[in-house]
Amino acid sequence: MDFIYSTQDAIKKDLGLSKVKVIHNQNYQRHGTKSYVYLLNRFGFNPTKPGPYFHVDKVSEHGLVPEQLKGALGSTVHTKRTLVKRLDKNAEQTGDVTADDQQNDSMYICKVGIGSPAQNLLLDFDTGSADTWVFSSLQDKSTQSGHNVYSPKKSKTFKKLSGKTWQIQYGDGSTASGDCVSDTLEVGGLAIKKQTIECATKMSQQFSQSTSDGLLGLAWGKINTVVDSAGEADPQATPVENMIKQEDIPKESELFTSAFYSSRDKNNESFYTFGFIDENLVKKSGQDIHWTEIDNSQGFWSVSSESCTINGETVDLSGNTAIADTGTTLALMSDAVVEKIYDQIPGATYDWLNQGYTFPITVKLDNLPEVKVAVGDAEYLIQKEDLAFALTDDKQSWYGGVQSRGEMPFDILGDTFLKSVYAVWDQGNRRLGLVPKIQATQSLDPPPDSDGDGGEKQKIHSVDLLADDQAEPADV
Repeated sequence: MDFIYSTQDAIKKDLGLSKVKVIHNQNYQRHGTKSYVYLLNRFGFNPTKPGPYFHVDKVSEHGLVPEQLKGALGSTVHTKRTLVKRLDKNAEQTGDVTADDQQNDSMYICKVGIGSPAQNLLLDFDTGSADTWVFSSLQDKSTQSGHNVYSPKKSKTFKKLSGKTWQIQYGDGSTASGDCVSDTLEVGGLAIKKQTIECATKMSQQFSQSTSDGLLGLAWGKINTVVDSAGEADPQATPVENMIKQEDIPKESELFTSAFYSSRDKNNESFYTFGFIDENLVKKSGQDIHWTEIDNSQGFWSVSSESCTINGETVDLSGNTAIADTGTTLALMSDAVVEKIYDQIPGATYDWLNQGYTFPITVKLDNLPEVKVAVGDAEYLIQKEDLAFALTDDKQSWYGGVQSRGEMPFDILGDTFLKSVYAVWDQGNRRLGLVPKIQATQSLDPPPDSDGDGGEKQKIHSVDLLADDQAEPADV
């Protein structure tokens, strides 16, 4: 590792690399059920635990059709999977899932420059997506309100990519779509040239009401959604893939890293780095980086995760895999594991209305279990405070940070897990490196981004966040 650190130090000085400060979005309001519904929507899985939300197959633009009628109509019927909600626990009637039913904002956002001269935006960095899309001057002005927007015509280095378009669509029917250009993208001191930028021209309310100005995809380009003029898949390289192609980036720097801290943690700034590892943070852990090979065949940061230890009892999960995903707030695991976790928490119960496990706010830290999750052949402790994700609406219970993955065949290790580690996403060598990052002091105080008394908070727009020093680089 000494050679790697010295090589990265030289690159850091030569290119002027710096940490990318992660802004804790002041508009973000923790809500367990809304976060879970967002994941049902995003990943399209059906829940295995009862609750208001589930997927059905709907005939496109023609409502629900009985199975026997589908057979009679044959190939003329086109269906799509749609997320719906039960209007009553004991009724069969369902309704549409709206923007109010789900989490439409990001907990963390970061500053990125696009174009020459750079136009600064605040983006959500997501290792579960390969699209880099932004609010743009090409969309309706009503959806631009409060946002920093990228204007291709103001950039000297922009180039239109004729015929290339993109669209993201979720199970509730919400969409964002537009055209593509090529331009320079700046992040953490790196200038990534000829990056495909997906410029929004249309978007649903679920997208337009978020604080961020778009998304920066950090998965593998094979799951990028760009298509050509014939409608055929034409996946574009992600910023990190393009960073790797540049000749000024050596093999030792073909990576990025992330360090997330809870809003409960005082005097700790979350950050990303691109092209170098924070050596001091690794040394602080007292451990060497443990590397695990990535299976990127599906475009995700997929790792083996074949065991979990709960209060000293090891659960064998032979053959199990997990996706490490910065775009997910919760951790989703198999029902068998989740049930064992909450069996160890006094008063914990499964709540139909919240569609998740909850436990009383009277539970003390010492009463929470020690939960360790395997990544490769090492296990990592989830901080106890992160087992308590958000207050329920009645403020009497915590919505748990680990919930059911439903019918998905793999786990998702989101921020509930990632806040307990310093992660090195070594894309060039197709491996994930982790060291523990456990806070010395844990707290079950409601975090600042809880919804307090339920009153409306004044929204802070991304243009205002960018205008002050909140988005300036973190100290290297």
